[in-house]
Amino acid sequence: MTENGRVDDSPVTLALDVEAASLFDVYDELLVPLCFQRYADDLATRLAADLAGLHDGAVLAVACGTGVATRALAAALPSSVAITATDLVPGMVERAQRRGTARAVTWDVADALILPYDDATFDVVVCQFGAMFFPDKAGAFAEAARVLRPGGRLELAVWDRIERNEFGAAVADAMRDLFPDDPPAFLDRMPYSYHDVEVIVADLVAGGFTGPADVGRVEHRARAASAAVVAGSFCGGTPLRDQLVAGGRDRFARALEGAARVVADRFGRTDLTGASSALVATATTALTP
Repeated sequence: MTENGRVDDSPVTLALDVEAASLFDVYDELLVPLCFQRYADDLATRLAADLAGLHDGAVLAVACGTGVATRALAAALPSSVAITATDLVPGMVERAQRRGTARAVTWDVADALILPYDDATFDVVVCQFGAMFFPDKAGAFAEAARVLRPGGRLELAVWDRIERNEFGAAVADAMRDLFPDDPPAFLDRMPYSYHDVEVIVADLVAGGFTGPADVGRVEHRARAASAAVVAGSFCGGTPLRDQLVAGGRDRFARALEGAARVVADRFGRTDLTGASSALVATATTALTP
């Protein structure tokens, strides 16, 4: 970890017992540096440049998870810009608070579809890798637009299709191979499911954003010290874990071992790299209410 809260470019190592640790700890310690950190750093760099002249502003992060983007923003933005971060899952917020930030942040447990804030409260709303899970995406975007001031902006990131995210695709393939009669399908059905650019733009417009910018693809290389890190990240740090554990403790252990084997066959056992791809958009509200 560097002084500004970012990770360096070294591979992610397996520093905890995935079976014994909580989903939130595995998510934060393995999945975040493997998949999310570089996109959070991209966002923080972009906003720090764009908001350099903003004084006494306010940023809201929705579906903040364990706080990776919030930490990056807290380190990059001036202290005069207030930051509020929310997630629907209390365990995510608790882990984020425990991890801490470079400066004070307001943390709330809140549903992105029913934000507990007044109209026109924030200058920027950030939603990194949460919109895929919203049951009503246009409704969530409408809530973001409601709490934004005129001319405010939404910074949105979602995962590209699973084939462009090689580590996730390998683990999903392993689940089908290991459990052909009842494959746990979380990875196939949820995190990589919201990748149709036309649909994303239509949902933003339906939510009240005016002329959202083209959705752009941003690619990185994910790096892991071992195949076990990749297997542990996805099997132990996502809701795939709940699907596995529901089938018995044995099934979770089999999944970790089997996923690591598939990942090792494709990428090697140590010093692995895999393609990572996200879709990123900036959308703005009207200048007048």
